[in-house]
Amino acid sequence: MKTVFITGATSGIGEACAEKFAQNNYNLILLARREEKLIQLKNDLEKKYSISIKIICADVRNYSDLEKKLTQLTDTKIDILINNAGLSLGLGPIHEGDISQWDTMIDTNVKGLLYVTRLISPIMLKQNSGHIINISSIAGRETYANGNVYCATKHAVDSISKAIRIDMLPYGIKVTNIAPGMVNTNFSLVRFNGDKNRADSVYKGIEPLYAIDIAESVYFAGAQADNVNLNDIVITPKFQANATTSIRKE
Repeated sequence: MKTVFITGATSGIGEACAEKFAQNNYNLILLARREEKLIQLKNDLEKKYSISIKIICADVRNYSDLEKKLTQLTDTKIDILINNAGLSLGLGPIHEGDISQWDTMIDTNVKGLLYVTRLISPIMLKQNSGHIINISSIAGRETYANGNVYCATKHAVDSISKAIRIDMLPYGIKVTNIAPGMVNTNFSLVRFNGDKNRADSVYKGIEPLYAIDIAESVYFAGAQADNVNLNDIVITPKFQANATTSIRKE
């Protein structure tokens, strides 16, 4: 059986990926900050699919803690790493930016991805096989009003994905960058600090993507033949063309 490692595994796209890969007989290593939710997810998926799941309660922003916990996986075969942990906080012009929100986005979306990749990629090199899948965003392809720092972090993910692809080429390790458009998860609720009305307004009049839609594409990329690498996947709802252009019903 193959094993997939997923960060940000207890909600949204990460949780949907855990379910999708579990359905297809993958063992899982799930990393997230909420231990209670990790235990619940582990118990639910092991019961439903008769697979083996390891859980790691950690924050991707904390390198020393990650290093201590992930080095214990040295002898564990990891076939796929899904760097999913990420978030957006706030939506406003640069001159009104909240520094603590900037730090959290940069530390999670960029440094967290780098930290986990730095610790897991040597395991893949030792195996001479593996696949790194980074969850980016169409915000990594273009910028939009008031998205400044979040867009910058996802541009970084896009660039890092391309660089890792080059670095991993001699070792037969595949790298895929997945850039979703509008996905109805808790993304907007987190961005707007729990303001449900404002979060719901993001999806008003349009049928967005859902976490399972992204999980299906992640699984599709991961299930390709060994000689096939999907470098880049951009996914939007049917009525969204890019970050700023969509058609909404009244």
